[in-house]
Amino acid sequence: MPAIPVSVPLDCRYLLETGGEDAWAFVVLHGFGQSAAEMLRLVRPMAGEEDTIAAIQAPHPYPLRPFSTQQDTGYHWGAPGADWDAAIALHHRLVSAVLDDLRQRTGLRAERTILAGFSQPVGMNYRFVESNPERVRGVIGICGGVPKAWEQATLRPIDAALLHIARTDDEFYAVDRLPGFEQILRSAAADVEFHLIPGKHRFPSTARAIVEPWLARLATPKR
Repeated sequence: MPAIPVSVPLDCRYLLETGGEDAWAFVVLHGFGQSAAEMLRLVRPMAGEEDTIAAIQAPHPYPLRPFSTQQDTGYHWGAPGADWDAAIALHHRLVSAVLDDLRQRTGLRAERTILAGFSQPVGMNYRFVESNPERVRGVIGICGGVPKAWEQATLRPIDAALLHIARTDDEFYAVDRLPGFEQILRSAAADVEFHLIPGKHRFPSTARAIVEPWLARLATPKR
């Protein structure tokens, strides 16, 4: 029996730390089982002191007890094996809504906006910039994958700059898959930086050393 879809309003939330007028704005998405507050804490050392950070909380709650003693509930962007197309569509609507809200609140400009994600939403973020060109200047993907569809063909060239940070001992993305990830990204976008650094599936404390010169390059006007 086919399921009948219905649309209902969905209230989602994000945390906001505003920065300077001409600073960068990071719109950041946490990994599976994490929260907006956790992602905000992780990203702050990666961003500049004057940068704005908007940390979006994923729409689906996930019980962490008894596996975690630090918090009861985490959040995710879609359950593995579920309707992934619907999860991607919801992600796109949510990111667009946050970008629109930030523009009204802070005067956010696309050329100073970075979309960043850790783990689960990385591939979703790449899909977003393919479907929504000119909404952000760049995308940072940390310990994540690339869209499955891109392994065959890209729908349209991506104008945004892509910065992908992978780790040598990632438990979820084996190191032998990473050259393929890099090749796929380079086939999808003209501006790609790919970094492989030591460590497991964790947000890297050294990310600022990679991100800072990348941002400086993006801030330089194109000739």
